[in-house]
Amino acid sequence: MQYARRQYMEQLIRKKDNGRVKVITGLRRSGKSYLLFNLYRNYLLESGVGEDQIIGLALDEIDNAKYRNPFALNKAVKERMTDNSKRYYIFIDEIQFVTEVQNPYVDNPEEKLTYIDVVLGLMKLPNADIYVTGSNSKMLSSDVLTQFRDRGDEIRVHPLSFAEVYEIYTGDKRGVRREYYTYGGMPFAWTMESHEEKSRYLRDLFSRTYVRDVLERHQIKNNAEVLETLLNVLASGIGSFTNPNRISNTFASERHVRVAPDTIDNYIEYFLEAYLIQKAERYDVKGRKYIRTPVKYYYSDVGLRNARLGFRQLEETHLMENVLFNDPVKKKQEIASLIRIPDSFRKIVVVKDYIKPWQDEKGIQYIGIEDFLLEEKYISR
Repeated sequence: MQYARRQYMEQLIRKKDNGRVKVITGLRRSGKSYLLFNLYRNYLLESGVGEDQIIGLALDEIDNAKYRNPFALNKAVKERMTDNSKRYYIFIDEIQFVTEVQNPYVDNPEEKLTYIDVVLGLMKLPNADIYVTGSNSKMLSSDVLTQFRDRGDEIRVHPLSFAEVYEIYTGDKRGVRREYYTYGGMPFAWTMESHEEKSRYLRDLFSRTYVRDVLERHQIKNNAEVLETLLNVLASGIGSFTNPNRISNTFASERHVRVAPDTIDNYIEYFLEAYLIQKAERYDVKGRKYIRTPVKYYYSDVGLRNARLGFRQLEETHLMENVLFNDPVKKKQEIASLIRIPDSFRKIVVVKDYIKPWQDEKGIQYIGIEDFLLEEKYISR
């Protein structure tokens, strides 16, 4: 099954040969490798780039494990750049697997060499265009960006959007919304036919990849059960305002377990770092500033969220936060807060039903959920 991933391809093509390292980030298995090694590679070949000019290394594969050493990675890439008259396109997949090693040429045991040193060295080559992927948001922390000296462009890849699934969906289009609410947008899940296959894949992906990644990366052993329970708590409460103190109280009252708010805050940061969840902060429109707490947390993919809960709690209003119009009274309640905002922000009300998009006399737009998700002018990343 082919996925066009047009918005990401457009970014890659626009940034090609711009002298900066292209850093493709996002949740593991969301399609970063497919984007780079299939779609973009084919684009380069069709544009006249030779096979020998594309150097690709996937560091999450056992055959390439030796290249997780920065010295070995640097050597492997440069050995394949055999012709200075040619331009080479370097793809390094899952670069966060590169380990830190001590610099053997200095006496200081604190001086470490990392993938940053590899990338900075390759960037100095006039005939190199560099692309790296990673599943750890620390790749783009402030210290890493400082090391790149503002010479890195991030391309954030998400699981398939509703519009992308709608495009490749082969069944009755009236059923695509319910399926998307259930299985989300992890690309490989959409190659499967039955609920059993999809649900097993998503559950295994969650436990064997994402949870294991977090546990191993942060060396969590004694509190593994707490971390897994926290994932369930966040999955059950998507769209609800919360904070570490509230969650700590939930553990105490419902689970009869004492977990410090600081521990919960750390674990949530780990999930954010792995792109497993996302945080939505409250925004004070009048004051034009973000309100620190409480916040909302959402899973990066609703199918993974549902798999976490065994495909229970599939309430549509929780899965896709819509503004619902059940009757005129409800409508009046929903738009009252929008009318009170005296500014130039575009105001859109998304409804559950199929309606023709229209705009009222106060400038508020009304649109059905599927049109909202399918039209790029209404929603973009």
